[in-house]
Amino acid sequence: MPITNNHSPTSHHLAQQPLHAAIQASVHMLWQQAGLPAQALEQGALALSGDGAAYPSSFCLDVAAPAAVAASGLASALLYQRRQQRAMPQFQVDVGHVLAECSGYFTLDGEQPNLWAPISGLYACGADVGEPGWLRIHANFDHHRDGVLRFLGLPTGAATTRQQVADALQGWTAQAAEERAAALGLVVAAARSPEAWQAHPQSAAVAAQPLLSITQLDSDQPAAPRDGPAPAQHRPLAGLRVLDLTRILAGPVAARSLAAQGADVLMLNGPGLPNIEAIADMSRGKRSALLDLKTPAGQQKMAALLDQAHVLLQGYRPGALDALGLDPQSAARQRPGIVYASLSAYGRSGPWADRRGFDSLVQTVCGINWAEGQAFGSAGLRALPLQILDYSAGFLLAFGIQAALYRQAKQGGSWHVQVSLARVAQWLQSMGQRPVAAAAATAPSGAPPDAYLEEMDTGFGRLRAVRHSAVLQGLPGGWPHAGQPPGGDPPRW
Repeated sequence: MPITNNHSPTSHHLAQQPLHAAIQASVHMLWQQAGLPAQALEQGALALSGDGAAYPSSFCLDVAAPAAVAASGLASALLYQRRQQRAMPQFQVDVGHVLAECSGYFTLDGEQPNLWAPISGLYACGADVGEPGWLRIHANFDHHRDGVLRFLGLPTGAATTRQQVADALQGWTAQAAEERAAALGLVVAAARSPEAWQAHPQSAAVAAQPLLSITQLDSDQPAAPRDGPAPAQHRPLAGLRVLDLTRILAGPVAARSLAAQGADVLMLNGPGLPNIEAIADMSRGKRSALLDLKTPAGQQKMAALLDQAHVLLQGYRPGALDALGLDPQSAARQRPGIVYASLSAYGRSGPWADRRGFDSLVQTVCGINWAEGQAFGSAGLRALPLQILDYSAGFLLAFGIQAALYRQAKQGGSWHVQVSLARVAQWLQSMGQRPVAAAAATAPSGAPPDAYLEEMDTGFGRLRAVRHSAVLQGLPGGWPHAGQPPGGDPPRW
């Protein structure tokens, strides 16, 4: 049965609670929604420390992401206990460390890459038609950039400037530009107030969905999977095979979190598909292969990989994998006992169910940017200091996958885990807002503390990045693989 408890009374006043108490309350809510044993929370000691002062916001960033990390880490400890028949290890969460991980900070060979394309960002629009508003454009991929430029009647390519884009948008209302861009498959979002978003039909569709959906796809498989993970030697997820078909932050964060607990993660990219600069950071812990799913040979290889996988993680738009036979039901028929995990921007129902979206756009659409600007006394919009929706969704997805694995071991069957960025945004908004000091108006800059960083040689170069923030006491840390560019590893287990 699906988990359908959408809300918890503890979520509505978390902004007024002491930080660590708010995180604990959120962890209990997540644990209950995932259908995990309550006594495990009493057995597994969760040690919280630190705060989120380095990343000022009116929203409870320092509750949402740490709670998701804590839930994921405690699920790892629960699986370790079950597989090793030992006491659950203590789990430590440093709030500052979690938020540093959510910053996505990294350098390659001493240089910090620019993660945003020149024309990506927020634009005032509509002045020439008497309806001023704001529009956010996401153009980090060249085809998205060129699509927006063609739609605005501008020259394609990197030479077109932000000012040219800004000038062209004066003849468009935000809503009209959003709808036209969406019809063209582009990633553009009109800014709304929280009240305007609540009145939108997609907001109601999102609110009707659980924050974390864990659904049993079938029930005719035995409780012991036919080739379940081998007993863990040192890490909770050792022997677990994960197929990672994601490219943008939330999905890779989920897969990387599983790799940090020992899972064997194979990241699959299609030849010629673009990737974001953060792939160097997101490839830690994974092997990375190329596979063309549009060819019979690629589909045959995928079937062989799926037949030996325990988890399939994908971030395609709803329905996009159906033609390849990789939808949840087909995957469960081919590989009984699979845990299938899906990430979406706006959920699985409603008029925007198939719409593309990223963290920054969802922040804009659902009123977070508007409310953050208001809290800081700004006349305009203000983005959160972190891509908190992506990272929180990724940690929640890792938690849901592990919860499904635990329930599978008890009940058998194949399982489907689902998370959407828009539902995570509603969860964050439900926690409330806090007053912010004028001194906090400057966005954080610079590297996180050295204590949170690690260095390693990778296929991308010398990487300096934030260590994974989930620490299980007495168990080894680090990554099973340093990370390679797509195609650096063969497509096999």
